[in-house]
Amino acid sequence: MTVSWPYIYFDEAVMLFNSPEFIFIFLPLTVVVYNYLLRSWGGSSTIFFILLVSLVFYGYNCIYGLPILCFATVLNFYCGKNLATVNRFRHVTFVIVVTFNVCLLGYFKYVNFFLETLYAVSGKAFQLQSIAVPLGISFFVFQQIAYLSDMYKKTFNQVGVSFIDYCCFSFFMPNIVSGPIVHCSEIVPQFFCKLDDNQKFKNYYFAIIIFSIGLAKKVIVADSLSPIAHLCFDDLGTLTFMEAVFGSLAYTLQLYFDFSGYSDMALAVALLFNVQLPWNFNSPYLATDIQAFWRRWHITLSVWLRDHLYIPLGGNRRGSVRALVNIVVTFLIGGLWHGAAWTFVVWGAMHGMALAVHRVWKLVVPFRLPAYCGWLLTFGFVNAAWIVFRAPDMNRVGVFFKALSGRAGFFFSIEFRGMVISRTIFYDFTTACIFLAGALSLVFLKNTQGLAQYYLNRYFRIMIGLTFIGSIYFMLRPNSASQFLYFQF
Repeated sequence: MTVSWPYIYFDEAVMLFNSPEFIFIFLPLTVVVYNYLLRSWGGSSTIFFILLVSLVFYGYNCIYGLPILCFATVLNFYCGKNLATVNRFRHVTFVIVVTFNVCLLGYFKYVNFFLETLYAVSGKAFQLQSIAVPLGISFFVFQQIAYLSDMYKKTFNQVGVSFIDYCCFSFFMPNIVSGPIVHCSEIVPQFFCKLDDNQKFKNYYFAIIIFSIGLAKKVIVADSLSPIAHLCFDDLGTLTFMEAVFGSLAYTLQLYFDFSGYSDMALAVALLFNVQLPWNFNSPYLATDIQAFWRRWHITLSVWLRDHLYIPLGGNRRGSVRALVNIVVTFLIGGLWHGAAWTFVVWGAMHGMALAVHRVWKLVVPFRLPAYCGWLLTFGFVNAAWIVFRAPDMNRVGVFFKALSGRAGFFFSIEFRGMVISRTIFYDFTTACIFLAGALSLVFLKNTQGLAQYYLNRYFRIMIGLTFIGSIYFMLRPNSASQFLYFQF
């Protein structure tokens, strides 16, 4: 007998940031109505409108998750108001409501994982019904916990924040699905910030630039590399050394361009509502040590893990050994947050141990590696860890690392045909060029925030226009629509 608790995940969204319906219909209409309300009725009316379109956007993609998130929002708001007052039940309330949020996430994402683990240990079988996982619940829960923590610590004055304001923050369309993870104190005041026409125009101008770059990252680079990663991780049986190298690099590039592309588009959409979201990436693959990597990759998650896990566990306040343990525990939990599988736990443990080793190295070893050595070592480790992160199970991880050891052969199993590797890795010459261009751009081009600074350059504006047109071409190809990778985490 086997454990059976199949999950129903967000499957096929119909109006994502990279869909024609969103780009050409939903977003333009939303921006036009928003600006009309802003000019005619003032800021208070726009709050209701932003909330309305956010609920429509979320419900259109995941209607079954809407009642669950609405209930959690109501509960967290009023519990947060209680935490902001002086009463003897504050600590108990905080513990109970945070536990509720953790259990909410645990029920929808991890029941199957824990039951399978229990079955493996005890041999008992469980037969339960399917669970529909609400879209974006991982990011939603982390934001709610951050709000409750701010209320408990009284680091955010909630006076003046109405229930509608908080709902607008919780369901804010740009970041409800996959972040970035933000605090209520960062977002709500911006809903009421009065900007002159020049600043609004600048926001819209930057939004177009950033959205175009993010869209290109997703539909041109990430989606083109997706078949390579899928082939090597899911379809092919035995891999050779070169196939494992190219397959792992394809996923390393795909994940970055996919998630950073989403983050760019989310920031751009928020700018259209005159809200500035934090940057979530800062050239992470150029980091020369693992600590720098986590200061550049998924920045808002790293900050959340530090503030709400590492520091509450004791941080480095209880000695060096305890600090190392806290680092590993933090990343074990961070790995599990990404998904209910042992591959994510192992991935988190790998990064936790790497950070612990880096910390010991800085304390004990009197010299530092040259920058290029640090970069090669860091990128090599990150790429190897992504293999564990992406693999469907630990058996596939073994296949990859056996191939990387050279025991399964060195060259491609299908010979070169001109400049294209047939079937095994690259489907066509275009994909090979995109793979190479994506890799080189990470090393030699500025990141999105760096590129956006060239907005006054006429040639840069022309390139952005061509980039947008090219992105639309790739987006409108048959069977080209795909969800963002972090929707499943």
